[in-house]
Amino acid sequence: MLYLASKSPRRQELLSQLGVEFQLIDGSVEEFPVVGETPEQYVVRLAREKSAAGQKNLDSSALVLGSDTIVVVDDTVLEKPQDYDDFRRMFIRLSGNRHRVLTAVAVRCAERLEEVLVESSVYFRSIDEQEMLAYWQTTEPCDKAGGYAIQGIGGKFVTRIDGSYSAIVGLPLYETEQVLNRFLK
Repeated sequence: MLYLASKSPRRQELLSQLGVEFQLIDGSVEEFPVVGETPEQYVVRLAREKSAAGQKNLDSSALVLGSDTIVVVDDTVLEKPQDYDDFRRMFIRLSGNRHRVLTAVAVRCAERLEEVLVESSVYFRSIDEQEMLAYWQTTEPCDKAGGYAIQGIGGKFVTRIDGSYSAIVGLPLYETEQVLNRFLK
């Protein structure tokens, strides 16, 4: 049995697409970067910590998957917006530009831990002030890294992606299946 240490409905939907049976477990951790930590190190650490948090109330032989996704512009991590001003600041940076989406997956069982990091590039068209406000008012951006959901209304701002669509949504399907196969075979 696989345990998914995530509250994200998007991760649950994506993991279901792999045809793997799983149960949800709490993998809550504090999400803040450590001084000197790169965005890549940060997202991998969060995935690792989430899988460890999920496993702490289970038998050590339980198979637990933790994952995290961050949005990065010029090596600055854009977290979930705190309010409209924070969202607007993010969207001004995203508008008409390329940004990176980093998704890490950490799978652990007993003393074994495997991690994978997937980087994708997302290109946004220019977005004016009225569009920003209208999008904010949908409430979709409120709980999303970088303030948008590519699989939702926010997808209309995307002109191109280079990389994994499923990783941008929250769980890279190909890479996750490869890691799980190494544990399940």
